[in-house]
Amino acid sequence: MTRLVRATALLSVAAWLAFSSVPARAQAPPALANGQIEIAYIEPTNPVHRPMYERLQQRQVLEQLRQFLAPLKLPRQLKVQLRGCRGSVNAWYSNGEVTICYEYVAWIEDLAPKQNTPEVMREDAIVGPFIQVVLHEVAHAVFDILQIPLFGREEDAADQLAAFIMLQFGKEVARRTLTGTAHLYRRDAEANAPTEDDFSDVHGTASQRFYNTLCIAYGGDPNTFNDFVQRKILPKFRAEACGREYRQVLYAFRKLIGPYVDQELMERVRRMEILKADDGRLDQPGSPQQR
Repeated sequence: MTRLVRATALLSVAAWLAFSSVPARAQAPPALANGQIEIAYIEPTNPVHRPMYERLQQRQVLEQLRQFLAPLKLPRQLKVQLRGCRGSVNAWYSNGEVTICYEYVAWIEDLAPKQNTPEVMREDAIVGPFIQVVLHEVAHAVFDILQIPLFGREEDAADQLAAFIMLQFGKEVARRTLTGTAHLYRRDAEANAPTEDDFSDVHGTASQRFYNTLCIAYGGDPNTFNDFVQRKILPKFRAEACGREYRQVLYAFRKLIGPYVDQELMERVRRMEILKADDGRLDQPGSPQQR
């Protein structure tokens, strides 16, 4: 995969394990964790990334990720790490490890609007893509570790699954996170005209990922995302098929991943807090945004 966002939105990985759209509220018990998840904050070599590194540690985003993945029964270990990538704006899964680069965090912040706009809040434009990339990379890990069969491109499947899971947060959080994710793809498409490398890449183009995200969102909750169709952001001809696209992902999730979820632990995870008031910030609440 490529690129990553910031903030404590790792909290939202809880939705990976949730089949209900009921938003969670309470903090998780300290004992809740997944012994197969190893986490690591790698100290950055670039001093520009140190505030980000310290903030992520302070908010214990990886510790919370391990709690939220508690219901997922993995047969072997998965490592999740945050680290600098020598200037590479990237995030990926390989050989039992999910890596999120601090450079991706900076890239997301650059594409987010400096102030709230009628289309998207700045916090949503940061938190949404962070949630998306974490879920996307965890999806790759689950496909690999659980040997989930796939038709089509794995990157498309990981995008679909990430969007599907964000819909399980409840209407308000789903609206915020999916709108923020779509904003990232639209800004990326506007900033960079696609080249032959983009068309031949294992990922879809930024424009395709924009429309695919909106389609899963509208297909899963047409009332909450109806304005995207009314404003002709999501074309009507595509919107008409989005319900079927969503149901395909729902069936695959229940059929292939559901058997690996501990239902009792899932209920505990659902009671966890998903997003906090200052998610989307790496600086301390009340202080100016830092880079």
